[in-house]
Amino acid sequence: MAAPNLFLIYVTDVERATAFYRDLFAIEPSMITPRYVPFEVAPGVLFSLWSGRAEQVGPATPRTSEVGLMLPGSGEAVDRTYQEWTAKGVTVIEEPHDEVFGRTFVIADPDGNLIRVSPLD
Repeated sequence: MAAPNLFLIYVTDVERATAFYRDLFAIEPSMITPRYVPFEVAPGVLFSLWSGRAEQVGPATPRTSEVGLMLPGSGEAVDRTYQEWTAKGVTVIEEPHDEVFGRTFVIADPDGNLIRVSPLD
């Protein structure tokens, strides 16, 4: 059986979102098209931005899923990333706190998509 290999994030402005994720994760897109921008995050695995449904998923649409970034190391790595990202002016949804799975925080991209940082399981 095949594992999921495409993670699609709906955005209203693909250029703005590309700049945001490029800066946040320090990664370059595999290619850029007017409405679709993929980032290869592992061999054969794409994290992609898609503005083809922007009229249905505007910033006011509640977001109920999260993009996750699991960091190796302790809660200090999570706190360090929080400091780096807040210095960039990100929108904080949840400040760093301890959960059953470890230290975590949540931010939002310009469209309100949630991004959670936590320790590597």
